[in-house]
Amino acid sequence: MLEIDYFRTMGFGPGGWGELMLIAAAMSVAVAASGFLVGTVFGSLACWARLSRSAPARLIADAYATALRGIPDLLVIYLLYFGGSSLLSRVAAIFGSSGFVSAPTFATGAMAIGCVSGAYQSEVLRGAFLAIQTGQLEAGRAYGMNTAKLLRRIIVPQLVRYAIPGMENVWQLVLKESALISVIGLVELMRQSAVGSGSTHQPFYFYATAALLYLAISSVTGWGFRSLEAHASRGVRRA
Repeated sequence: MLEIDYFRTMGFGPGGWGELMLIAAAMSVAVAASGFLVGTVFGSLACWARLSRSAPARLIADAYATALRGIPDLLVIYLLYFGGSSLLSRVAAIFGSSGFVSAPTFATGAMAIGCVSGAYQSEVLRGAFLAIQTGQLEAGRAYGMNTAKLLRRIIVPQLVRYAIPGMENVWQLVLKESALISVIGLVELMRQSAVGSGSTHQPFYFYATAALLYLAISSVTGWGFRSLEAHASRGVRRA
């Protein structure tokens, strides 16, 4: 009887919540992927700054990485959301509008995830770069390669290969962080689960289904990263 009730509640028939849960899962993936890509940009810039010879650039990058790894993710979301909403409300007031103007939840969530994940990605990319043997770079310069060729033929291929395992870990963290975006109203998997459990008074059904969907997404994307790592490592002899 319990199984029948579960499949009726979480099914795709009349009164079922299956389609809404899948749409919410897709939203979770979308905001997580967007945040991860934003984080890759921030992380790459921070990595470059930390490896540069400029002391101010290194100081700014170190401060960014330290601050974003030390501040709770939920607090970053609140700061960006309410800070952005306050700014939009002030701009709207200039044009004669009154009242509170809410910041777009998807963009805010992606930016918050990107800021936090960028701090971690900078560490991954920095470690991957330092893993490249300096002798290879010196040999490339001695051969007459300019910076562009060094990046294309020596640095980037090895950087990607060394960084993929760490980036997979960051992605798994980003996927879980996407659940926090529900606090600002984005209807992703956790928010939809809360709405559904409140409407049907069956919280276990919804949160158990959310756990299964997160596990499925994590497993599929984890397989994707491992396949990418295998492709990047082709032709490399393992010790």
